[in-house]
Amino acid sequence: MKFSKDKLLKLITEYFFLTIGSFLTAAAINVFLVPNKIVSGGLSGVSTVIYYLSNGLFPVGATMFVLNVPLFIGGFKLIGKKFIVRTLYSAVALSFFIDYTASMARSFIENYLVKIESAPTQPDLLLYSIFGGLIMGFGLGIVIKFNATTGGSDLLARIINRLIPAFTIGQVLLFIDILVVLLAAVVFKSVLFALYAVVTLVISSKVIDALIEGVSFAKAVFIISDNSDKIALKIMEVLDRGVTSLKGTGMYTRHDKEVLLCVLHRRQIPGLKELVKEIDPKAFIVLTDVREVLGEGFKAHE
Repeated sequence: MKFSKDKLLKLITEYFFLTIGSFLTAAAINVFLVPNKIVSGGLSGVSTVIYYLSNGLFPVGATMFVLNVPLFIGGFKLIGKKFIVRTLYSAVALSFFIDYTASMARSFIENYLVKIESAPTQPDLLLYSIFGGLIMGFGLGIVIKFNATTGGSDLLARIINRLIPAFTIGQVLLFIDILVVLLAAVVFKSVLFALYAVVTLVISSKVIDALIEGVSFAKAVFIISDNSDKIALKIMEVLDRGVTSLKGTGMYTRHDKEVLLCVLHRRQIPGLKELVKEIDPKAFIVLTDVREVLGEGFKAHE
């Protein structure tokens, strides 16, 4: 199979970022989570529990890889080849980085984290769970953005969803994470560790969503008014934003209505409200967050 220069460059770029994402995830696990018995859900959380149960005999990265093997065998037939290849690469890279950088992470903790704590024997677990979630979410978000996962519960969830469509991927992931957190609470004999794990999971999921879907910097507004023409003209003249007219029908009155749709920056919202109020104080306005906007006046198409 021959690759053009552009396709080869694109492929190299994609795998470069998959490597970076896997490394960041491994760094979060090694520096903030595993040393403090904070599980991150999925197979990494299970591997962390096994690591402590075996007194370090089974490394976290190697255990994750072994647990991933049957998932890749099962997922190869159910999920696209391209996705599986990328996911296999990311899973191997993550397992490698976790075990390869474990000693460096311990050195980093001893030299830069423990020394600055007021009570060296009692690290600030909340702070570690927050930063662990942030960095892990950023790393996983990069991997997912380039059409892959690091295997584990993500791959298992996709397989279960294909076999039992009644369960969504999100539902399966939530169920798996709950089981892992409960397992950690039982093994470590502490509800506190489970609560910190929940903090990590929530933060990492929010970071992943922000990275994949975009941060909400824009607003979409729907305006229903009997003076829609005047309002649309003012929006285009004063705010310099495009307006789209949608046809609607009031279900109570059965009268046809013109619904204006406009996407604008958050800083323009006060001006919009004032503009509409001046023309029609009785206008109905609906504001909603927009994750990502592609097109003129916003972000260029990738």
